[in-house]
Amino acid sequence: MGGGGASANPFDIFESFFGSGAGPFGGGSRGGRRQKRGEDVVHPLKVSLEDFYNGTSKKLSLSRNVICPKCKGQGSKSGTVNKCAGCQGSGMKVSIRQLGPGMIQQMQQVCPDCRGSGEIVDEKDKCTQCKGNKVVPEKKVLEVHVEKGMTHGQKITFYGEADEAPDTITGDIVFVLQLKDHPKFKRKGDDLFVEHSLTLREALCGFQFPLTHLDGRQLLIKSKPGEIVKPGQFKAVHDEGMPHHGRPFMKGSLYIHFSVEFPESGSLSPEQCKLLEAILPPRPVSQLTDMELEECEETTLHDVNIEDEMRRKQQQEIYEEDEDQGSGPRVQCAQQ
Repeated sequence: MGGGGASANPFDIFESFFGSGAGPFGGGSRGGRRQKRGEDVVHPLKVSLEDFYNGTSKKLSLSRNVICPKCKGQGSKSGTVNKCAGCQGSGMKVSIRQLGPGMIQQMQQVCPDCRGSGEIVDEKDKCTQCKGNKVVPEKKVLEVHVEKGMTHGQKITFYGEADEAPDTITGDIVFVLQLKDHPKFKRKGDDLFVEHSLTLREALCGFQFPLTHLDGRQLLIKSKPGEIVKPGQFKAVHDEGMPHHGRPFMKGSLYIHFSVEFPESGSLSPEQCKLLEAILPPRPVSQLTDMELEECEETTLHDVNIEDEMRRKQQQEIYEEDEDQGSGPRVQCAQQ
């Protein structure tokens, strides 16, 4: 019933060959008037990343106008309609306004008497079901198929399912897919990205952890023996990204972005430091000689919370500015 937004509307193809004066199954409009095309109805549809990965179907109930089945869109019980006297059957009214000497303005608007239809139904002859409106409301259930690998902003179109009206080619209902934010995964094209934090021990000595994928599978993520992971490093698991739309058995990559947490407190004993010195790469060679190092002034490092430090300095600057503005030059009274 529905399909992707890339396919062409068969009604539009029909019009390009035969003109819009006839419906898709033949037959010109009443009175030989050219048929217009109805408005498309566009609905945003929120879709989770899991549904984009696995595919899903959603049933949606919508309300639309359809041609009255009792009067067949005539609006009258007898099947007869009268030409609107206000617009002479054109559906539009032209009004002229004097702007100045020799200057007039011509304005065109939808006829308020017939609401653009060009026809008037006698009050006593109005259809009892549609009350002369020619259309009645109808509830319609549409099943939207979200295929694996579809993307944010992609359209699913149901052709000819919008509001019906006499002498009008029915428009389409278009659903625009919108991706919901996911707490763990981020999508870029056919690739997935996830953040993971390692302890310093895991980064240096190896790690393994389970990762729950979008289809519920548990992936075991582990490092190679002896491998060291640097802060900010990316690792890829190929063929575990998003499925390609139209080719769901082909997938992108899953990228894991690693951060490394250092111990927040504590210190190492001299023996522990010697052990680490023996394992880790050597220290960088100093550019200064021993004599030059002895001449340097020693300093002491203090632990600080940089946000609190900057906030305190900012408040101090505001206080000093207020003091400067309040301490203007004093004027002494003249002695008499």
